[in-house]
Amino acid sequence: MQTQNPFLDEVARLTQAAMGVAQAAGEEAKTAFRSQSEKWVADMDLVRRDEFDALRAEVAALRAELAALRRDEKA
Repeated sequence: MQTQNPFLDEVARLTQAAMGVAQAAGEEAKTAFRSQSEKWVADMDLVRRDEFDALRAEVAALRAELAALRRDEKA
């Protein structure tokens, strides 16, 4: 949009450019944060959900077996 005042035209153009720069900086910051957080999670020794569920089932089975052995021992 152009006005009769070249100063206002320049201010509008600079404002538009500043908004583009701010948006690009925001996207860059988001990308950098995501990359850093993925690196941080990869550096941690986290267990996957399926491994956790398998171990939980194994522990439950062992507890049941232990309870059965204790009942047999008391009988």
